[in-house]
Order: sequence, then structure tokens, then C-alpha cells
Amino acid sequence: MIDLDHNATTPLDERVLEAMLPYLRGPYANPSSQHRLGRAARDAIETARGQVAALVGAAPDDVIFTSGGTESNNLAVKGAALAAPPGRLLYSAVEHPCVLEPMRALGARGWTVETMAVDGEGRVDAAAFERQLAGGDVRLVSCMVANNETGVIQDVARLAAIAREAKAVFHADAVQAAGKIPVDFAASRAHLMSLSSHKIYGPKGAGALLADPAVALEPLLHGGGQERQRRGGTENVPAIVGFGAAAEFARLELAARMTHLRRLRDRLQGWLAALPGIVLFGARAERLPNTLQFAVPGVHSATLLGLLDKKGFAVSSGSACASGTDEASPVLIAMGVPPELALCAIRVSLGKGNTEADIDAFVGALRELLGGLGVAMPSVRVGT
Repeated sequence: MIDLDHNATTPLDERVLEAMLPYLRGPYANPSSQHRLGRAARDAIETARGQVAALVGAAPDDVIFTSGGTESNNLAVKGAALAAPPGRLLYSAVEHPCVLEPMRALGARGWTVETMAVDGEGRVDAAAFERQLAGGDVRLVSCMVANNETGVIQDVARLAAIAREAKAVFHADAVQAAGKIPVDFAASRAHLMSLSSHKIYGPKGAGALLADPAVALEPLLHGGGQERQRRGGTENVPAIVGFGAAAEFARLELAARMTHLRRLRDRLQGWLAALPGIVLFGARAERLPNTLQFAVPGVHSATLLGLLDKKGFAVSSGSACASGTDEASPVLIAMGVPPELALCAIRVSLGKGNTEADIDAFVGALRELLGGLGVAMPSVRVGT
């Protein structure tokens, strides 16, 4: 199987597994314990905290370890909202469900929840956002750094600066961006930023919320006061160690990974542009170097996904957390894409282990399948 669905998850890097193994087999103590074994576990967590912070230009004390991106986003949205009186909450129209759903839950409890419109490329309109903030009483703004479906990158630093002027807390979901493009928490001006381990070749079950210490956060989990009273519960030491190692490798290899992935994505985009009728989404915007979303008008994504799966290719129609439905992508709808076209969307998200041969094989299979579905294909040989 050729994996072209790395925005859903990434394989565990063998070097990360090696870093985790001693903590799966050996020091098993509770990191809150004061004896030698407990201190060893605590030291491993603090090393990982520094590694995660270094990946994204944060201070180690900014890092709150969580169980993953979903918990990080929930802690940011609910935690910041519940620490303040009810008011207005804003989120971009292209956010992940784990931001959208907490917003909706708060909306049912007295907060006023509003979306921030995006243009046809999926970018938030900064001027319109500023006008929206002028209404006052905005407690929290949430906007992802890069979209998980289209790969489109937002101008987070500009949006966060505007939010700060309005005295609103700004949360940036960097789950898909960290490890793929340079991310700098301090330079972004965000108050809060979410990360996830399994998107950067680390283990599932670990994530982080970067939080400005001055921002009030109501914990979602109360318990033993771990993570500086912001996230109760005994820490998952092996997963956190793996997250730290994955962050360290991502930081050291970021430039090489970006160059490799952009070359593959551009090769794929070039092949797709030569096929008749293919529609590329967000193609005129700055995007993640590994992500490309396209549609073949009239060919439902579920049909094409199933056929590609049988051919040995793993791709998706969009967010893995929202796949399996017959509804058009809310991200594409927000961009003004007609529902009938949005239902044909296919996302390819590349990983560091993919090759040019993978791209050429995928395009060859795609051409063959579309030809079998009655879509006319030009006589261009893949791989030339």
C-alpha cells in the first residue's frame, strides 16, 4: 500500500520508537513521585518539553502536555472561554471539527459564536476580521495555521496582532503546520497554540497546548495538579518522550523535508494540471509543501477512493475525523465551492518516505481508473 494520507496520521519513526523503548520497558515510575525512579521519569518529560518547545520557538514553560490535538484544541477553546465571562467567540470557517464542536458546545451554554469568512482560496480576510472585532466583547479567536484539507496557510501573525489590539485571546491550531513549515509561537503573537505528536512521526496519544502564562485557562481535567495546574492526570511518559524525539528530528530535518515534499507535490500538481477537467483547490494560495486537494467533476470521491484503495493507494476526501459521511466538506463550502463539486474532492498528503515513483504510480492508476469511468484521458505517458 502506498500511503498518500499523511495529514491523517504518520508512521512512527523508528528513531522515535528507539527513544520510547526504555520508558516502555524500564523506568515506569509516576513522574510525580519524589524517589529516584520518579525523578528519572520527570527528567524525561522535561527533556521532551524542551524539544517540543524548540520546534516551535516557544519556552519550555509554555508547553502543556495533553493526549493529542483534539484535547489541546478543546483545552484552548473551552479553557479560555470558561475562564472569562460569556461573550463572543470567533473561529474561521475552515477550522477542524475539534475546534468547531467545542465552539458549538459553548454556544449552547450562553456564548455568542461567530464564524470568520474566508475567500475562494480559503484565506481569512484580515480587513473583514478587523471589522468583525469592532463589535466588541470578543473573548477568544481561533484560527488554524494551515488547513488539513487544502493545506492553505493563514497569515496568523497578522490576525493575532489584530486580535490583541481588540484585547481578545488568540488561539492558533498548528497541528498540521508544525514539522512541515517553520512555526514560531513567539513570533506568531498567538496566546495559545495546539500541537500533535502523531502528525510528525511520533506516537498517538500525545500532544501539547502552548500557552502564554498570562492567559487564564480553566482546566478540563482536574486532579493532581500536573502540568502546572492546567491539565490533571499522570503523564504518559513513553508517548511524551516519543513526541519530544519526533519534535527534535522534525526541527533538525525541517528544511530537507520541506524541499523533498514540495518537489513531490509540484510533480503531482504538474501531472494533474495536464488532465482534463481537474480542479485544484487553494492552488493560488500559499500551502503546506505536502498537501494537494483536487476534484474530478462528476466523479464522487467515495467512488474514486474505493477504486484507488483497491489499486493500493491510501488517500482521503478530506479530514479523517469527518470522513465516511455523504456531506460535502464544510471547508470547501466555506470557500464557495459548489456542493456537487465538493463531493468529488480528493486529498493527497505526502510524507517524508514518499518518492517520485509513488507519485508517478498514483497518477498512472488515476488515469487508468478515470478512463474506465469514461473520463477522456490525453495520451501522455506517466514517468516521461
